[in-house]
Amino acid sequence: MTTPDLSDKYPHVDFLNLQFTNFGKKGFFSGKIETAICPDDNSKVKQYIENYYENIFKKIFPSPFTIAVILTFLSVLLALVYTGEKDLGYLSRSLTIIEYWEQGLWNAPLMVFAMQMMLMLVLGHVLALSQPINKSIQYMTAYCNNTASAAFWVCLLTLIVSLFNWGLGLIFGAIFARKVAENAGKNKWPLHYPIIGACGYSGLMVWHGGISGSAPVKAAESGHIQSLMTGIYNQEQLDQLPDMLSFTDTVFSTMNLSVSIILLMTLPGMMYFIGKKSIAKDYQLNSMNIDSEPTELMGAERLDHSKLLAGILGAGILSFAFYKSVILPESVNLNFISPNFINFSLLGLGILFHGNFYRFLKAIDQAISGASGILIQFPLYFGIMGIMKHSGMIHSLSDFFVSISTETTFPIFTFISAGIVNVFVPSGGGQWAIQGPIIIEASQQLGLNISKNVMALTYGDQLTNMLQPFWALPLLGITGLKAKEILPYTLIIMLVGGIIFVSGLLIF
Repeated sequence: MTTPDLSDKYPHVDFLNLQFTNFGKKGFFSGKIETAICPDDNSKVKQYIENYYENIFKKIFPSPFTIAVILTFLSVLLALVYTGEKDLGYLSRSLTIIEYWEQGLWNAPLMVFAMQMMLMLVLGHVLALSQPINKSIQYMTAYCNNTASAAFWVCLLTLIVSLFNWGLGLIFGAIFARKVAENAGKNKWPLHYPIIGACGYSGLMVWHGGISGSAPVKAAESGHIQSLMTGIYNQEQLDQLPDMLSFTDTVFSTMNLSVSIILLMTLPGMMYFIGKKSIAKDYQLNSMNIDSEPTELMGAERLDHSKLLAGILGAGILSFAFYKSVILPESVNLNFISPNFINFSLLGLGILFHGNFYRFLKAIDQAISGASGILIQFPLYFGIMGIMKHSGMIHSLSDFFVSISTETTFPIFTFISAGIVNVFVPSGGGQWAIQGPIIIEASQQLGLNISKNVMALTYGDQLTNMLQPFWALPLLGITGLKAKEILPYTLIIMLVGGIIFVSGLLIF
């Protein structure tokens, strides 16, 4: 059955015979399309189409926590089917896999990492609640008076910041998107907030190819390559490996610079176009602010409101951070940037910008709820990492791609496998520790450029961040959006980014 021709009934609608599939009780074509079409304004048609596809994502994708649970069960099942000694019973192998899961679940270094990420989210959110930051971002939002312009600027600036540091980019994009929505609500500007939220998350598409990318940073450490392959290679083979892979060969290579520039030129323009074609809505988002201070203070309570005490502590922290990053190093570099340094700086800025401990702690109370997702979901992904590492699943996947690769196709297969692994192990550093030895060994066997294949891993890792909602948790906590709301647009970013990454690997 075909869709009815609506041209006679709606002569001003600029498209005809639109195909809609409706699996409900009304059959193939539903009469809802008639209520979505206005003879004088086809914007309602676009609204219907937009809602149609958004509803599909809402029906298909559950919450991020449920996704993590489903991936955990899938990891256990795959490990049970494809790994382990087949002569052992399923019960024995299942118990072993669960032990792997538990080892990853409470892995001490990874739990430290989870705490770092929670602090980064909370302290970044706290900083956004301060008056200086609020006024600065408010100034930038003046140029974001509609969905199209907001999408362009949020995407472009988030990408630029993320190329310098992923943590700063993630928090910056989330805060910027939130402030744009607050400003739109205040000035009664219609806005498509999920598109802006997706733009605020776009920095996770470029971070691993930037100067804070886990794999390039670790590979640039003297002796790291040999250390990574110790226990896999004998001493003679270790001596043949490079001492390090410099940023000149990875982050600042012609291939990566070209890919990064094309992404900076393409993604903001694409999101501008999507924003221009979208249907804006009125959003009433409460401003991120804190309660006013009490007027009457008693005794030691005055210390909580002391500007002098907060100024001394905040300025002291920032002064030491400056000393450690600029004065102490023998040469100017960005190696000082780490999760600990970011959190240290955010702590000092938060205390200094809020002006006293009372306002700082009130901001903490407001911001801390956004970290709940990280608190409960990080251990689940650490468990998946434990299963994949100890069961040998990661080696099996990578070895399969090596067995079917040539000099031309291996970087592409590395890119694909890294994207798949990132869905299960959404940690760039963890993925490099697991998959890095496979890439190095395969590159040696096939006589390939190790640096290029390292970048292929980074491209695959960052690409599927647009599909995996794990790193979106900080942004979702700050913006108040849901993963299913931004996912239709992050998938578009992923598709376009994938084409650019593959083209770069093939051309260079």
